[in-house]
Order: sequence, then structure tokens, then C-alpha cells
Amino acid sequence: MPTTPSPFTRKPPAAPTVAQLIRFGAREFDAAGLAYGHGTVDATDDAAALVFHALGLDHADAGTAYAVKPGGPQVEQVLGLFAERLRRRVPVAYLMGRMWFAGLEFEVDQRVIVPRSPLAELIARGFAPWIDPARVLRVVDLGTGSGCIAIACALQFPQARVDAVDLSPDALEVATRNVQRHGVGARLQLHLGDTFEPLGDAVYDLIVSNPPYVSDAEMDALPREYLHEPDMALRAGSDGLDVVRRILREADAHLAPGGILVVEVGDSEGRLQQAYPGVPFVWLEFEHGGGGVFLLTKDDLRRHRHELSGAS
Repeated sequence: MPTTPSPFTRKPPAAPTVAQLIRFGAREFDAAGLAYGHGTVDATDDAAALVFHALGLDHADAGTAYAVKPGGPQVEQVLGLFAERLRRRVPVAYLMGRMWFAGLEFEVDQRVIVPRSPLAELIARGFAPWIDPARVLRVVDLGTGSGCIAIACALQFPQARVDAVDLSPDALEVATRNVQRHGVGARLQLHLGDTFEPLGDAVYDLIVSNPPYVSDAEMDALPREYLHEPDMALRAGSDGLDVVRRILREADAHLAPGGILVVEVGDSEGRLQQAYPGVPFVWLEFEHGGGGVFLLTKDDLRRHRHELSGAS
């Protein structure tokens, strides 16, 4: 029976320490030209995540963990994950079955995109100074995927009731498990549907969304890693704005006086501004990187209702 060729360009180290395993993986990942950004930032981050996961190590103990010499079967497990990462270009989050967002661990698989939004930074601040966190009693997350944004909001605003909507039944199965994991089921309800459609006439103090916003042309140019994620969670038409337009048309009717709408549109920022040149989008800045997130108030939506409802 033919053997599968090794994906490695050099021989793995013999009896390696954790640090040596990480260095080996990082060199191999760099040599293969892998793409990052699914919760990790570079080859070393990728390799370290897989090593710590396979060996059951705690990142909080990294200082002592680097000197550990794992046994032969453990090393083979790590090398197997490295090989899978190289052969199939699978994001490390899917290989681990988990990723962290806003300091919380979430279960993930290929039914949902990997949590990585800069919205985590806003959630940690309770969306201050844009709204008084104490007055946030109703929150909705549109396009919830794994549920990470909705769950983080439920924990940040313990006085609030949270709705979370997604068009994918498969994604909601993953979100259900994460809701149970974090014990917020009494205040967080999941809904199957398209943006505001399943919510009736509900009104919220905070509407937040990381919707699909990748254009067709951008989808064709994405690295292979992104093709493991659900197409419907990324692709949003010829200009990447199909879903964002629906949110903008309908948000006013679902936003309470004094409420805010916060939406991530990533690299579609320029196209959105061209589509709505008169709308005063506030583009938020992030201490820890990321961008393409706008904020509009209830008053903004009301004043520009005609433009928001008429742009195509």
C-alpha cells in the first residue's frame, strides 16, 4: 500500500521539548506559506496553539511548559496536527474544535466561522462611551454563528435579555452548545431566520452584527484556509453589502430611543461609504487591532431613513 508523502520539508526533532516542537511547526508553516487570522496571528502562534492543545497544556503556564519533553505518542499527535494543517490548510481552531473570544472559550467546527471579531474589545468596554452599559436591557446579535458575540454580550450585560439570529440551522446547533456551556440560556434566545425577520416588532438598546460582508471577487481570492468556513457566513453578493443593506433598512424599526447599531463590515468599508455617501458612519478604532466596524445611533438611522431605504 502506498504511503502518504510527508508534508514536512525537514525532519522533525528527536525527543523535542515543547519549545522545539513549536519552532519546528512554525518553520514548516512559514515555508508552506500558510495564511493566518483565524484567531491566531502568525506561524508561531499557530504552532503554539496546536502544541498546547495536543499536550493539554495551559497557556498561563507557558514559562514552564516550554521546557517540557512530551512522550513519543504525544509528539506523534502534535506532528499529526501539523501535517493536517499543512496538507489541508485547515484553520487551527477547527483542528482544536475550539477558539477564544472576549476571554471566553467557544466550541467551533466547520458549520460556523472562527470567532475573531474586533467587536470583542467593544463588548469588554460595555460599548462605552457610545451607550451607558447600565441602560442596556435588550440586545440582538444578527448572524450569530457560534453564538460568541451574543454570549459575550449576555455575560457583559447581566441585566439584559439577548436574542441571537442566524439563517443556518447547523450554526444554531453549535450556538446551542455554547449557550449551554456558558450558562446563559435563561436570558439568551436563539432564532432561526434572516436578520430581523424572526423577531417580530421587538426593540433593542443594542443591535450588533458581524454579518457576511465578502464580495464575490474577494471570495475568489481568499486563501484556502477561509474556504473551510461556511460560504453563506462570508459571501454577501457582488459588492459584499447584500446583508448589511438589509440591516440598515430595518434597524430603525428595531432600535429603541438612545440605542445604537454596531456592525462589522471589514474590507467592505469603502464600498459602504460609496453606497451611502450622506450617512454619518462612525468608524471605530481598536487598541488591539482590527477595523471596518461602524456605529450609527437611532437618530442617525431616522434622519437618513430615505437614503438607507433607497440605496441598492
